[in-house]
Amino acid sequence: MNKAVILVGGPSRATRFRPLSMHLPQPLFPVGGNPIIWHQIKALSEVNDLKEIILLGFFEDFIFRPFLNKCQEEFPEISFKYLREYSQLGTAGGFFHFRDQILRGNPKNIFMLYTDICCSFPLGDLLAQHERHGRLGTIMVTKVDRSSAHLYGCVVLDNETKLAEHYVEKPETYVSDMASTGVFVFDQEIFRFMARVMESRADEFESQRAKENAYGRYEESDDTQDINRLRLEQDVLRAMAGEKKLSAYLCKGFWRQIKSAASAVPANALYLQKSLKENSSFLAKNSGKGPEITGAVFIHPSAQVHPTAHIGPNVSIHARAIIGPGVRINDSIVLDNVNIKENAAILHAIVGWDSRIGKWGRVEGTHVISPDDIDEVTQSGVKVNSTCILGEDVHVKDEVFIRNSIVLPHKDLANNKHNEIIM
Repeated sequence: MNKAVILVGGPSRATRFRPLSMHLPQPLFPVGGNPIIWHQIKALSEVNDLKEIILLGFFEDFIFRPFLNKCQEEFPEISFKYLREYSQLGTAGGFFHFRDQILRGNPKNIFMLYTDICCSFPLGDLLAQHERHGRLGTIMVTKVDRSSAHLYGCVVLDNETKLAEHYVEKPETYVSDMASTGVFVFDQEIFRFMARVMESRADEFESQRAKENAYGRYEESDDTQDINRLRLEQDVLRAMAGEKKLSAYLCKGFWRQIKSAASAVPANALYLQKSLKENSSFLAKNSGKGPEITGAVFIHPSAQVHPTAHIGPNVSIHARAIIGPGVRINDSIVLDNVNIKENAAILHAIVGWDSRIGKWGRVEGTHVISPDDIDEVTQSGVKVNSTCILGEDVHVKDEVFIRNSIVLPHKDLANNKHNEIIM
């Protein structure tokens, strides 16, 4: 059997995903018509002999309970569990801490996935290469532009053996254009390797403390808690690469991070386009009775869309939304209970839950392609051209134009706003 662990983080993270994460945890935010984490689960459900998926993080237990209950109904052959860290233990600390529960049932292979990624998830091919190479672990990598390689964990590969010769987290100088995707598969012996890493770190810590005691410099502080933390990238993967125990699989499909709220829009587009290629009945189609649908569009069955509206491409419209006559929406996400009045336009934007857009209103962002432009939406505290984001319960009055702005929840906007962060 095989298992999977998805790292979901905790409430103190995802600050760049605000204001959307103020209403809903980032892993549960919908892209492509489903929560971000659902796409990982769907891909894992297609892996042979995968029997259990564990969500691991620092959120309260009840946060994911309704979602996991729905997953249990949708994927009845897989069992689901949420494990909560007693404190933030680092990217691999919780994984190591719960090793007894993860090893229950004697799984042959254990997937580990980060939740803040959008990907085609070729997990079957990843697993096949992992078993063929017989290494302790396999990391999925993707080719990135040389100019942006410093933003990622980089893997130096032996092109013939596909072994990782080095792993460097966010290198200051260029070392490789092969970036970690945040998707891994490990042999169950990974926990023995982690235990050895932890022992080595403990020895280093004790040695350093002894030196500080000898010079009278040692003071107990919160920093001493770092000994209980384990970082997957710096502590584990780097050591695995150094000992030739890490192979790499190149993802040839799509991949991108979902770090900021703005990055949800291109992720939404990628998942919708994937559904379009698969000719999924999940997507809305032109029926001859309106609305006019262009490209990949998801419309929730409970949403009401006027026949004269023009929707698409790359649009998700969620539950109980009301889209009025003549409305134009493209490259956008419209969330639950949104009401958009006649002749309004929503372009390159996210409209938050329970928001209202008045007649002839316009909410427009800038179409950006570079991940740098998506993930960094401010410079020196000033809003830059990017996706326009309205938080929960924002009311845009008739004929008001909101452009390239981020609006926090519960705001009434009666005047035009351009390139602003509205608190």
